[in-house]
Amino acid sequence: MAKPPKQPKPGTLAASADRHTCYELAVQSVEPEIDMVSDTFKSIRKRKPRVIREDFCGTANSSCEWVKRSKNNRAICLDLDQEVLDWGIKNNVSSLDPEQQQRIELLNCDVRNFTEEKADIILAMNFSYQIFETRESLRDYFKKTREGLNEDGILFIDAFGGHESYREIKEKTKYDGFNYYWDQAKYDPITGHMLCYIHFKFPDGSWLKRAFSYEWRLYTLPELQEILYEAGYSKVTVYWEGTDDETGEGNGEYFPAEHGEDDPSWIVYISAEK
Repeated sequence: MAKPPKQPKPGTLAASADRHTCYELAVQSVEPEIDMVSDTFKSIRKRKPRVIREDFCGTANSSCEWVKRSKNNRAICLDLDQEVLDWGIKNNVSSLDPEQQQRIELLNCDVRNFTEEKADIILAMNFSYQIFETRESLRDYFKKTREGLNEDGILFIDAFGGHESYREIKEKTKYDGFNYYWDQAKYDPITGHMLCYIHFKFPDGSWLKRAFSYEWRLYTLPELQEILYEAGYSKVTVYWEGTDDETGEGNGEYFPAEHGEDDPSWIVYISAEK
C-alpha cells in the first residue's frame, strides 16, 4: 500500500514548491504529444480531429494545448480527483483566453461512466489506465472508450516497459530548480502489481517525498494489444521511438512498428481504431 506524502520542513524550498508545477515540468511534454496524436489521426482518417476527450486528465495540460491549436478544437477532460481539477482550472484553464475557455470542459467523474458526447480522439496517457489491474476491468474500460468515440474515432494510450521496468529502482533526472526521482518501490512478478512514487529534491537539500504515488499493474505490449482487440477495436498499432544516430538515445519521433528492440527502458504510443 502506498505511503502518504511526507510534509517538508517549513521555510524550505520544498515547502514553497507546487507539486503539480514540478510534475508538468518533469513528466509532461504536451506539445509533441498533441503533435503525435493529431498528425497520426490525420494520416489515418484523412481529416482533422476536432473533439478530444482526455481521460485521467489531471491538470488538463494536454487539453489546454489542444484548444490553443485551433478555434475549431474542443476538449472534454475527465478525472476523479477534484483537487487536481481545481488546480488545472486555476493554473492552466485560466491562462487561456475567454474564447478558448469556452471550448474546454473539466468534469469530476469516472471515465467509465461518461456518455454525454462522443469524441474523435480519446487520450489515456501517463499509463493511468493501468489502475485497472485485471484483464476484465481493463477490457471493460477499453470497451467504454470505444463506445465514446465517433465512428472513425481513435483511442491513444502510452505504455512503458523494458527489463528495468521490473526492477525496484530509483532514477534521478535533473531539471532547472529541482531533481526529479522516479521510484519503482515495489514490483510483484506474480501479479504484475507495481507501487511507484515521484519525489522532488531541491537545491537546499529539502524534499517533496512521495509527491505522487501510483499503484497499478504493469501490462505488457502483447497483453494490451490483445485486450484492445477483445474490446472490439478493429486495428491496433504500436509506435516505437526512433534512435538518434549520434547519441544512441531516443529521438522523440515515433513510427509504426511490428517488432521492437530489447531496450532496458522504453516508452511507446498505441493507437486503437474503432
